[in-house]
Amino acid sequence: MADMTRVALDAMGGDNAPGEIVKGAVDAVNEYTNIEVVLVGDSKEVEAELLKYQYDKERISVVHTTETISMDEPPVNAIRKKKDSSIVVAMNMVKKKEADAFVSAGSSGAILVGGQVIVGRIKGIERPPLAPLIPTANGVSLLIDSGANVDARSSHLVQFARMGSVYMEKIVGIKNPRVAIVNIGAEEEKGNALVKETFPLLKNCTDINFIGSIEARDIPSGAADVIVCEAFVGNVILKLYEGLAGTLISKIKDGMMSTLKSKIGALMVKPALKGTLKSFSVEKYGGAPLLGLNGLVVKVHGNSKAIEVKNALNQCISFKNENINEIIKEKLFIENE
Repeated sequence: MADMTRVALDAMGGDNAPGEIVKGAVDAVNEYTNIEVVLVGDSKEVEAELLKYQYDKERISVVHTTETISMDEPPVNAIRKKKDSSIVVAMNMVKKKEADAFVSAGSSGAILVGGQVIVGRIKGIERPPLAPLIPTANGVSLLIDSGANVDARSSHLVQFARMGSVYMEKIVGIKNPRVAIVNIGAEEEKGNALVKETFPLLKNCTDINFIGSIEARDIPSGAADVIVCEAFVGNVILKLYEGLAGTLISKIKDGMMSTLKSKIGALMVKPALKGTLKSFSVEKYGGAPLLGLNGLVVKVHGNSKAIEVKNALNQCISFKNENINEIIKEKLFIENE
């Protein structure tokens, strides 16, 4: 079937593997008619989980592997030595065009290394960025890069901006997305050497909607759709975002439970509050893609539940149907190989 998207799913990666990973695969197959999932991992464990569910047996298969890459292993060594790990085997499926995409909740380092070494970059792409969607007051923004390239150059950031624009327009549906570079002030002359060098290059890009600098405090309000930075800054923003959100929710709950009156009030506002908090969840958007590779690689949170896995699989369908890689090649004036 030409319109079927085939995804190699790392069944052994993450805190909740293989249970939640398998459930996410089953949920995806039961909800979407145009996806086929290959669960890569220990076949005994995976098949034991599959027995719990009803699903189209023709659209879920299992590829047995004997090794798993743990979170604390050195990524380069793990990719080189553990050839029969779920990550390496699944990525090789993408490389060989036996799968359209790879999804994993496993080791971030191994996924980043494997994406470049095994799947490989699109010819002309200097560095592939990790690009998660983060919640804002207006919906979501794309944070690019959030972990793949700590020592980026200005030319890398320009490519990040252009790839991010393609992704936000084609996958999220934002027309002419606003692109901004993370800075310590709004003025053009501010910033470190990298930002000062990159700013005029982005300003001269006619194929993106560059709006200038964005300060970190303006990110949650949704002041830009594509937030460009190198990975050190991006990862700090992402981790602070996650930590602050958890702290605020905890403090709100503590406050609501502090007195009898507040408990009564909590019961009244609970439905509205639940809806508000749900709107700040990016589970429905799946994981963070590693853009600029010869195939799609998606990293989901290590503690992902079935819903995030399912939505990451749906993300793969959209990526293939919208021909994201071909559009990236066209936008960046890269000749097809």
